[in-house]
Amino acid sequence: MAKTTLENLRLGIFVILGTLLLLVAAYLIGNRQNMFSKTFNITAVFKNASGLQNGNNVRFSGINVGTVKKIEMVNDTTIKVHMIIAEKMQEHIKKDAVAMIGSDGLVGSMLINIVPGTGNSPLIKEGDELASVSKIATQDMLSTLNVTNENAALLTADLLKVSQSLTRGKGTLGRLLNDTVMASDLQRTIANLKLVSNSANTTLSELNEMISSIDFKESTAGVLLTDTISARKMRNIIGNLETSSFDITQMTKELNTVIGGLNNKDGLVHTISKDTALVYQLERTMKNIEQGTERFNENMEALKHNFLTRGYFKKLEKKENNRN
Repeated sequence: MAKTTLENLRLGIFVILGTLLLLVAAYLIGNRQNMFSKTFNITAVFKNASGLQNGNNVRFSGINVGTVKKIEMVNDTTIKVHMIIAEKMQEHIKKDAVAMIGSDGLVGSMLINIVPGTGNSPLIKEGDELASVSKIATQDMLSTLNVTNENAALLTADLLKVSQSLTRGKGTLGRLLNDTVMASDLQRTIANLKLVSNSANTTLSELNEMISSIDFKESTAGVLLTDTISARKMRNIIGNLETSSFDITQMTKELNTVIGGLNNKDGLVHTISKDTALVYQLERTMKNIEQGTERFNENMEALKHNFLTRGYFKKLEKKENNRN
């Protein structure tokens, strides 16, 4: 009886050890598929491991080609991942391939995807380091979606307030939607704007026709618009007229002063009554003034009939008539 119990105990221990060895072997084979084949090592550097663990799969173009051997923390922003790749895949992976951390499905375990390059780079070798791309983690995506949902809720609430205000006739838009009188006024305003626009288009067409009908080579308007020499002469004539007008004004003031002195007993009259030579000179001066005035009037009359200054004097006459 004791012997049978001892044998049963040994058998139980053997079964337990065998089961444990079987579980360990299944784990190793399941997570390290390449432990019995030739492999080579490569690395990739990431900023965030995103939940990656030792033994996770490495895929190339969607095919399992290796596993993660080691995850090394270089510093707070650099994580170096060591990978074991099957040797038979060495002739397919090039140095310009890109490694990125992904997941097996939406909530599956993490893995490394190796995306083939597009250039003519040489094949990868033992110990090479692949370029890496950090994708947005699922947690970050969920956080972003949460913020987006909150913003959408706030936006929906604001839109509800706006729609309620519009329905109740609040604000300018609400009044436009509910006030028929304002709507009709707005329609009339738009109709008037259309009429004004049509009138402006008609006026512009007439102006274009008028401008196109002008002979810029032979007509007076063409000469005034295109001949810079005539324009300079016109400005000089107008400037001279302004100077002459100022001189005449000054001369008139001086003559008024002289005439005022004539009434003074101690002034010019007394002197003229005694000095005949001065009287003779004064007579000649008055004759010269009269001749100069007549010539100036003749020049002004000629300028009024000149085609270059005719428009200017007409504008002056219109201003004087408007004042009167």
